[in-house]
Amino acid sequence: MARVRYGARTEGEIAATRTASARLPDIWSIGVVAVWETDPDAVAAVLPPPLKPTGSPLVRVNISKVDLPGYPLGAGSFAVAAAHGEVEGWYPLVMPMTRERALTGGREVFGEPKKLGEVTVERDGLVVRAALARHGIAFVEVRGAVSGELPLPEPSRKTDFYFKFLPAVDGAGFDGDPVLVHCVRHEKVRRLERVTGDVVLRESGYDPVADLPVLRLREITVGEKTSDQSGRVVERVDAQALLPYVHQRYDDPLQVHDGPPEGSR
Repeated sequence: MARVRYGARTEGEIAATRTASARLPDIWSIGVVAVWETDPDAVAAVLPPPLKPTGSPLVRVNISKVDLPGYPLGAGSFAVAAAHGEVEGWYPLVMPMTRERALTGGREVFGEPKKLGEVTVERDGLVVRAALARHGIAFVEVRGAVSGELPLPEPSRKTDFYFKFLPAVDGAGFDGDPVLVHCVRHEKVRRLERVTGDVVLRESGYDPVADLPVLRLREITVGEKTSDQSGRVVERVDAQALLPYVHQRYDDPLQVHDGPPEGSR
């Protein structure tokens, strides 16, 4: 009998998959990063406990393009500064991805708030434009002109905070306790330039980032970087405390229990 591809994989095949993942070469991306100060009350409002605001009410948007052979990828992140105990990092609210492969792994393994979307990174001479769009709305746009090179930073360590959970089958809360994940990235930069420009936030009912306005723009940069990442569960969190924030993950919380039409099963 020919092999049934939905059948179980052997231990050797599973081990080979892990080995291949561990040996991935550095993958360099071209990206635009903007950081700004926003309303501190708005930052506090979007942070599920036990996360808390830091001393600076910052927003960071990262819009990148990765030219993988035969697999070009656009990736974005819109995050606010947050702290968990003594650890400071970033809490992403939405992470648009242009490919299902990047979306699925991040959501299922790390609990990342990834959604399929459109990611644009363009450069024409000194003119730079980057945008994140979903449902026909470019809800974040960064635009400007390169105004000089910046010194390369030393390799850095950055932490993102994610909540990993499974909505309950019966629609009431979660199946099991949600967990808080620390995702650590080690980042290297090989080119970095300053951009003089602005950030435009557009109203979207699906991605309401306009509630975190640009009060003072800190910086815009364009550069080339690579990073690895590893995650760990640091604690189980109070399900009732997290439940009011679950809508952040979905365009419509009711979609969690959307199933195929009757008769299609």
